[in-house]
Amino acid sequence: MAFTLWRSRFQIHRISQIYRVLYQYKLGGYFMRKLWKLIYNHYSIKLGFSIPPNVFGPGLRINHYGLIVVNPEARIGAFCDIHQGVNIGQNIEPGSVPEIGSNVWIGPGAKLFGKIKIADGIVIGANSVVNRSFLEPNITIAGIPAKKVKNTGDPYHRE
Repeated sequence: MAFTLWRSRFQIHRISQIYRVLYQYKLGGYFMRKLWKLIYNHYSIKLGFSIPPNVFGPGLRINHYGLIVVNPEARIGAFCDIHQGVNIGQNIEPGSVPEIGSNVWIGPGAKLFGKIKIADGIVIGANSVVNRSFLEPNITIAGIPAKKVKNTGDPYHRE
């Protein structure tokens, strides 16, 4: 009898501890979100980036600090190489943001906007304005507006 009473009290105590931990976790999650937002804003201003979380895939490479603006709805694949002065943004219509594939090299000052798709392995030249889709992989595009300039997509000129 005493063991059963002790066990039931222990279980109630353990359940109340679980609720306390969950409450603290929820409260802590709120404060952690606020803290991470402060840290994100601090470094965004310090480095000149406006890159929202979960936009880029793994392996993002930022070559220099400087102005980089990315729309929160844009989706960029893995191993993207991005330089300063790049703007990946929305066109006039809401939700018209770029989808960029993996292994894309984006040169300094490039502007990508609108509901466009960029295939894997594309090199985007410096100061290019990309406002239409390029679905052929492993090419080089450049210019204002961007057009295909080379059949290889290697920014380091490896043959």
